[in-house]
Amino acid sequence: MIHEVDEGLRRLLGESGLEASGVEVVFDAPTRDWAARRTAPTVCVFLYHIREDATRRGSGTGEVYDADGHLVARRSPPRWFELTYLVTAWASRPQDEHRLLSQVLTCLVDHDTLPARLLSGTLAELGLTVGLDTAGSALDAPAASDVWSALGGELKASLGVRVRAPLAGVATATAPPVTEGLVVRSAARREGGAAEPGRRLRYTETTDPGPDGFAGPRERGPGPARRHRRGDRRP
Repeated sequence: MIHEVDEGLRRLLGESGLEASGVEVVFDAPTRDWAARRTAPTVCVFLYHIREDATRRGSGTGEVYDADGHLVARRSPPRWFELTYLVTAWASRPQDEHRLLSQVLTCLVDHDTLPARLLSGTLAELGLTVGLDTAGSALDAPAASDVWSALGGELKASLGVRVRAPLAGVATATAPPVTEGLVVRSAARREGGAAEPGRRLRYTETTDPGPDGFAGPRERGPGPARRHRRGDRRP
């Protein structure tokens, strides 16, 4: 999920025109050594804090269906996490860095969420909203000065960006659907008597399985129509 959030941010910043103007968007730690090796204008999006939003933790399980409508798995609810980034601009002059940072700020504050078209992987599959908070006052994360001190670099202008994203739950495969009914075969009490035909239980459409029972391959019919309750999300 974390790398998918990174990719969503990279795509969003790319739409602002940074990539077209030759500006790199990277996710490296802006240490002193890294800054000394930098040669091109760069926007650095550094992830430095991750914590779970326990208030959004759910319970129970959800159902996963295949293309034919058969139940194939049960999945635990997603867990929500807050990812906090330190966004900085790097150029040869402070004026150029401020221009880049202004361009980034304009792009990010225009979005309260990461657009669905920019999501990939599990974030796209879940179809849930990925929140985006830029330079907010409620960022509950280490101060920028503490981050710079830990990195061993010099303090410079930066943006705090927080993303609230879901981590997909664990899916557990279910047993295949029942496509044949139960047949009970009885035999005559006297010796040498022929076995009586199988008796159908519960499933009136069940046929006699033959001498091999249900061990042989059988075709699976279309899945049952799913009933949608009010409030269910439809694709």
